[in-house]
Amino acid sequence: MSTPRDLFVVAMDVELSRPVEPGDLSLALAGAEVIDLIAAQAVTLDGDLLVPGGGWEPADRLLAEAASSLTRQTPYESVEDWLWRRGRGLSAAYLADLEAEGQGTRKRRRWLPSRTGHTASADSPARRSAADRWASQEPVLTALATVVGISDKSAEDFPSVTDDAVLTVLAAVDDAVTELVAVRQRRAIEEAAFDNIWRSP
Repeated sequence: MSTPRDLFVVAMDVELSRPVEPGDLSLALAGAEVIDLIAAQAVTLDGDLLVPGGGWEPADRLLAEAASSLTRQTPYESVEDWLWRRGRGLSAAYLADLEAEGQGTRKRRRWLPSRTGHTASADSPARRSAADRWASQEPVLTALATVVGISDKSAEDFPSVTDDAVLTVLAAVDDAVTELVAVRQRRAIEEAAFDNIWRSP
């Protein structure tokens, strides 16, 4: 299993007090893809720029798609730009891929990656592997989950990530999610103000 798939499975399986926003999860999934590509030396960071590496061909379809979509000519893409480009609708793509492989079962829940309901991950070796990684509080998975609100832990509650490149990606994911949350809040305020205008006598 890849880090993004593990993150997606954890997002489906963990009971949450509030639903995970698909947009937040999509950004984190895009970050998780970069982290796996860095680990495989398929990409390196030059500051915050993604520099493609060798011709690694992952078995995971979506990770292979991510690798093939890297910008291979200068100026290279920044991590932030990658998150917004690659992250668009990415949670829905992982949902569809999981269901296509028969690893997801549709059921109705509060967390809605699509309008048709919630998908729970089917019992499988992949699900158990993700659960083991989650239970062990693996630093990268826990950090990504914390950013999107799957975990309510703070940075002091799990081992710190020490790889500078991974830290750069995690910081970019955190910044992007924070920006997206601010946009949603601003829109909610504007919509509420608009509604109040029409309701005023």
